[in-house]
Amino acid sequence: MSRFEELISTVSRYQTLAAENYTRVRSLAEELRAGLCAHIGMKDGVCVQLVPPAGQFEPKDYGDQAFSIPPQGFRPLGAIQFGLAIRVLGENDWMRVTMQCQKIGDEFIAQIVGGDEYKLNIPLKDNDPEPFYDHIYEHVLEWFQTQIERYEAGDYGSREIGFDLSAGAEEIVA
Repeated sequence: MSRFEELISTVSRYQTLAAENYTRVRSLAEELRAGLCAHIGMKDGVCVQLVPPAGQFEPKDYGDQAFSIPPQGFRPLGAIQFGLAIRVLGENDWMRVTMQCQKIGDEFIAQIVGGDEYKLNIPLKDNDPEPFYDHIYEHVLEWFQTQIERYEAGDYGSREIGFDLSAGAEEIVA
């Protein structure tokens, strides 16, 4: 085998693993979008959307653009981020929780950016997803509780733990 053939073979294996990684993370994100809303108990409409992990967002499903790497073409092999927009009040108040997912050894780790990591067995549907849903829900709830406590103590909080808030497209000023 020539050096070039060895390079082609190695890069081909790299891309196969990158595709496997993307598919794994994309499946997890889709399961979260569907399952977290039911877990929270929202009864009127959509309450979780897949959004980009950074930058401005509207509370809508971004599909492939919700992920930090492209679904096709040359993809890096490594951690992948995506955003979960979670409706927190009314119809137009949403909070983005950015997730970073990666395989470490035989474990799959999902981390809330700015928060704790969680070891997962995937696909979620083949395991009990409730503890993972609780992990995300508790993170969001604790953020608001901490901000309330800071305000009541006279120390106005900030959004330093990885959350962005969106008030809906019609309320965004250009």
